[in-house]
Amino acid sequence: MTLRVLDPTFDGGQATQATVSRLSSLAGRTVGLLDNGKLNVDILLNHVETLLRSQHGVSTVIRLHKPDASRPVPEDVAKGFAACDAVISAVGD
Repeated sequence: MTLRVLDPTFDGGQATQATVSRLSSLAGRTVGLLDNGKLNVDILLNHVETLLRSQHGVSTVIRLHKPDASRPVPEDVAKGFAACDAVISAVGD
């Protein structure tokens, strides 16, 4: 029997995508809330939306929905991210 050992270390290469600058504030911004379709995520996101509006001055919240937690975000839903300054992806249960 042959034993095969894999080396999972990173070679230090450069990232393939540019990073985005951090927002200095959420005041007046549009934030997307991504619901992954699990139980109780709506309760969590309702609370997060309240906090974003009351404590951080977020002006607009866009609610986005995945059909379920085990699949990637569908392309039509991902297009909704374009209107957002920031996105929060949530997991319920």
